[in-house]
Amino acid sequence: MSRVYNFSAGPAVLPECVLKEAAAEMLDYKGTGMSVMEMSHRSKAYEPIIAETESLVRELMNVPENYKVLFLQGGASTQFAMVPMNLKKNGKAAYINTGVWSKKAIAEAKKYLSVDVIASSDDKNFSYIPKVEKVTGDYDYVHITLNNTIMGTHYEYIPETGDIPLVADISSCILSEPLDVSKFGLLYAGAQKNLAPAGVTLVIIREDLIPETMPVENTPTMLQYKIHAEADSMYNTPPCYTIYVMGKVLQWIKSNGGAEGMKKRNYEKANLFYDYLDSSDFYHATAEKGSRSIMNIPFLTKYDGDKATEINKKFVAEAAKAGLVNLAGHRLVGGMRASIYNAMSLEGVKALIAFMDKFAKEN
Repeated sequence: MSRVYNFSAGPAVLPECVLKEAAAEMLDYKGTGMSVMEMSHRSKAYEPIIAETESLVRELMNVPENYKVLFLQGGASTQFAMVPMNLKKNGKAAYINTGVWSKKAIAEAKKYLSVDVIASSDDKNFSYIPKVEKVTGDYDYVHITLNNTIMGTHYEYIPETGDIPLVADISSCILSEPLDVSKFGLLYAGAQKNLAPAGVTLVIIREDLIPETMPVENTPTMLQYKIHAEADSMYNTPPCYTIYVMGKVLQWIKSNGGAEGMKKRNYEKANLFYDYLDSSDFYHATAEKGSRSIMNIPFLTKYDGDKATEINKKFVAEAAKAGLVNLAGHRLVGGMRASIYNAMSLEGVKALIAFMDKFAKEN
């Protein structure tokens, strides 16, 4: 069977050349006679893999020297707890609520400190990013979800927080375009959208934010940034193979122009797709202009109610037959969703538009 165009929100499409390289090295990695899946994380063969992956993260994201790069586990969902447990000082944090993952982060943080939701877009089903240009107050940190996978929204600005550390979940937009790491105290990202298969969570944290003594009593060892930073992400066995694949994806990004190259590639795809949606009398995008994600694009048809449900199911089924898979929208938005991460080609987006055009004419 030939490869399909995979529009999954995550785990998501990976560069084909990376998959081929990993396959070629599956049984024998560089003359070791074994797969990376099988080798000890403390072996001389593996040590360069994780070191090179960290080096590429630092290079491609221009990570300042006073930041630690950590390879953790538990996904972004574990960071929802680790952030307040480690950054708590005054016992109060500010969150901007822009959808499902923001709400989950807020709910988790409330277990450990007081949370002020300083802005929210729930009045319009999270179809836009609220404008919060400056945040002041005695907050331990300010938290945002930079890209919202389900609702298809994205911050086109970075809130000014002064001396208050800015924390961001960048799971679904990491390295999709340049990002000034120095404007943030902490960044975290599950790898399974733009970096690697599921299994590793990338955390970039400013060193002065890593507490010497945990502010939350009896914090489990595995939830302490200090433990992982001091052990260079080797306190326990890291997700070795996922980190290995991440290194290959980062090398692919570097060879394709780095973050700037990804920005050009992604805006070309997204602009083409949004232009099609905005000019259509059959489809429409759900996210408002000025807040639109270049990674995740939910869209609806002109139909409502039972007819919409029928058409959506038909669309997803016929698209799959045409080699365009994982296009069903999230239940909170409905309709369809095309996730067009870094590894999705322009040809894939063009193929989707061609199918959509044909489907609209027939329905």
